[in-house]
Amino acid sequence: MSKFLRVKCACGNEQNIFANASSKVSCLVCGALLAKPSASRVKVTEGTKVLKVL
Repeated sequence: MSKFLRVKCACGNEQNIFANASSKVSCLVCGALLAKPSASRVKVTEGTKVLKVL
């Protein structure tokens, strides 16, 4: 089952990302790296908080 994550960047921006993303995910406001692909799920980078699983 595919899931989305609501994450919060260090700059304060909140955005939804795909939990099974196959490429790096950047913040739409400041451009910081939010998550990078891992074996089957994304790995959230340091400074990024997972707020909710959608």
